Formats: sequence, structure tokens, C-alpha cells
Amino acid sequence: MKKEFNKTVISTLFISLMGISSVAQSAVTLDRTRVIFPGTEKSINITIRNDNPTLPYLAQTWIDDANEKKLTTGPLIATPPIQRLDPKSSSIVQISTTPSIASLPKDRETVFYYNLREVPPKSEEANVLQIALQSRVKLFYRPAEILSQADSMWFHNVTLTPSAKGYTVNNVTPFYLTVIGLASTQKASETGAFSVVMIPPKSDHEFAVPKTNVPYMTIINDYGGKPTLQFKCEQAKCTVAKEM
Repeated sequence: MKKEFNKTVISTLFISLMGISSVAQSAVTLDRTRVIFPGTEKSINITIRNDNPTLPYLAQTWIDDANEKKLTTGPLIATPPIQRLDPKSSSIVQISTTPSIASLPKDRETVFYYNLREVPPKSEEANVLQIALQSRVKLFYRPAEILSQADSMWFHNVTLTPSAKGYTVNNVTPFYLTVIGLASTQKASETGAFSVVMIPPKSDHEFAVPKTNVPYMTIINDYGGKPTLQFKCEQAKCTVAKEM
């Protein structure tokens, strides 16, 4: 049977801004790799941009929770949900709270995800495969009650406990801790193979890694930076000695 492709096929690729590369490059981009929403604010603005020099794009935005459920009534919403971006132009997306924000914990962060999908213009040519790229970044709602702690090097309060498999990372802080490396040397922590883990506030996670008296752990901070922490171990407990 002869197959006819009379319609343009749009294939949506889900691409995270956190360390995932692709042969395709997004035309519509976001001005940050993670979003922090301070609990003292009713709304915040983020900037999106169409980097294509010749084509306009539609930009769709929405927020979902940790279970990938799209939020339609709050506690956070993104507006406008869709807008047109002319070539080489930028625009603002506003993220706002709703009354249900009051139901979130006040002693720790809550994580959501901000989604940005680009919709390319319809091609005038037949049998064209168009690719719509989607970016998904973490959105942390940070209650007013813990904002003062965020101004300090809060991740210096994280400790390690030697375990049967390696180390247990104890996140005693009210913030999410994203660990991207844990090893016996700084180089191995920063460049070695490692499965990224986001540890929720006031919880811990065990990692199967070789033990040493001076372990190193690399994390992602609020600005998307990747500092490495050197630990010193004494009496079955490892504390941060310095930041590399």
C-alpha cells in the first residue's frame, strides 16, 4: 500500500536543561537553568527568547508538580500559557501564586517544574519533519520562613555518614540538595560517571561509592554553579572542611 505523508509531522522531544545534549538546538530558550520562587513574593518574572533569526515561534508554558501533574489552579501558575515570539525577540512569563500556596509546608522547600515548549511555524513544504523542543527546569518554592537560611552557605551543613555501601548523605537543611558527584578525589567527583540524585529537605540518601578519609561531593547551587565540597571524617561522621 502506498503511504502518503500529506501532513507535517511534529515530533516533541523532551529535553532538560540540566546536562542533556541533543543534535537539535532549541530556538526558544529560558534565561536560567532553575527557578527560585521566594515566599515573600506574589509573583516573579522570567524571560524567554526566540533565538531564531528568521522564524517566529509560539511558546507554551506551564507548571507541573513532582508527579508530572499539570497545575491548572495553583498553587503556582504561569501566564500567558501561550504567546508568539518574533525572530530574535524576547518576552516575559509571569509565575504567580494562588490562595492554595498557603497549604504548602513552611519549614522546607517544595519542588515543582517549569515547562517551556516551542512550537515552530507550519512548513509550506510537503513531507517535512518539524521538531518541537521542550525544556523542563526545577522550580523551587522557598517559604519566607527559611529565606534567611538561604543567604548563608546552607549546604555546608550537610554531613556524610560512612555506611556499608559507601556514604549516606544527610541533608539536614530545609532545601533540596542536588548531588552530581561523590568520590575520593575532587577530579573524580567533578568529572566521573555518576547518577544525579536530588535529596529532599531533612532527609538522607545512601550512595554506593568507595570510602576515604577525605571524600569530595559536587552539588548544584541556586545559580546553576557546581561547587565541590571537601569533607573531613572523624568518629563516623564527615563534615564540610572547605568549598573548592
